[in-house]
Amino acid sequence: MSIYTMTRSSIRGIIHGICRAEVTGLENVPKEGGFIVASNHLSFFDSLIIQALTPRDVAFFAKAEYFTTPGVKGKLMKSFFESVGSIPVQRGEQAASVAALDSLVEIIEGGSGIGIYPEGTRSRDGRLYRGRTGVGWLALTTGVPVVPVGLIGTEKLQPAGSKGFRPAKFHIHYGEPLYFDKLGRKHPLPQRRLATDRIVDAIAELSGQDRVDSYNQLPPDAK
Repeated sequence: MSIYTMTRSSIRGIIHGICRAEVTGLENVPKEGGFIVASNHLSFFDSLIIQALTPRDVAFFAKAEYFTTPGVKGKLMKSFFESVGSIPVQRGEQAASVAALDSLVEIIEGGSGIGIYPEGTRSRDGRLYRGRTGVGWLALTTGVPVVPVGLIGTEKLQPAGSKGFRPAKFHIHYGEPLYFDKLGRKHPLPQRRLATDRIVDAIAELSGQDRVDSYNQLPPDAK
């Protein structure tokens, strides 16, 4: 049994044991081949939840700081995030972000799943923000199915301004896959925008969130 499988199994046990998670739509996750999970984002724990509960491996971005922090704490963080298949990315640097998207394409083309938050960062007010077009680029570049996911209540696991983990019931709904033509890496921006909006619309139907027609921004003190 791989470290990823063991870690995911342990997290799944914790989620079902103390959070009473309600999960629907797992049959919508493709049984084989590359795929994209596109979700709303309410909590630090969202990636771990999706990785633990999705029946196939899903790789997510994680802040580069989780892999580069010095000392014992840093080594533990790096070991943990590597064990769940996280990919380090330097936030705010365009070149690093482009390289990170390329790494996701490699994973998809290798037949595995990746996860992405179209909003870019988690919502602090519970509303669903306009999607950034990275998810549309991935969908049109690879042509693999996109599984929309709606998370409800995960913000209660770590309320804004708090630290640690607070057990709470939440819901995760996997929607029917969305399919897009494979257009390769170079395709018109309007098509990328349309694909992104279609994906975010599907997420909204699953999460029931109020919509915001603007991009979500990192708070000034975020690092």
